[in-house]
Amino acid sequence: MSAEGPRPAGAGQWLPASSPLRVSWIRELGSFSPTISTVLPRWAYLVHSQGGFRLYTEADVSRLMVIRRMKPLGFTLDEMRALLEATDRLDADDELPPGEREALLDRIRGFEQAAQHRVEDLRTQLSRAEEFAATLAARLRTVPAGPPEA
Repeated sequence: MSAEGPRPAGAGQWLPASSPLRVSWIRELGSFSPTISTVLPRWAYLVHSQGGFRLYTEADVSRLMVIRRMKPLGFTLDEMRALLEATDRLDADDELPPGEREALLDRIRGFEQAAQHRVEDLRTQLSRAEEFAATLAARLRTVPAGPPEA
């Protein structure tokens, strides 16, 4: 492995958790904007290569995938952080008191319900947009031909 870490072969192909990734390579994994390099350091467990590049693990990339999926649904960064904190706490090896465990599960259920509602809203918006595009296409097909150019 080079000092800069391995290069992923392409979107959807995952490396072992022990293989760190650079931010630019994470962007290649799928639809991450350049701003990801400002958000990720706050939420990921950073290590640096000998060359000074920030390196991320597969777990960090999994967190990014959660963020990428939440963003189009209109969740705020604070909401994304709250969900990640809840899932991290549930996934930790610590023994949770029953009340805390249930509270975390309730928080995640709330996010699941909110996501379902937002998906339905997006489906409605998409349907309206498709109707609008179809109306424009139909309108263009019915425009009479103009006079020939001289």
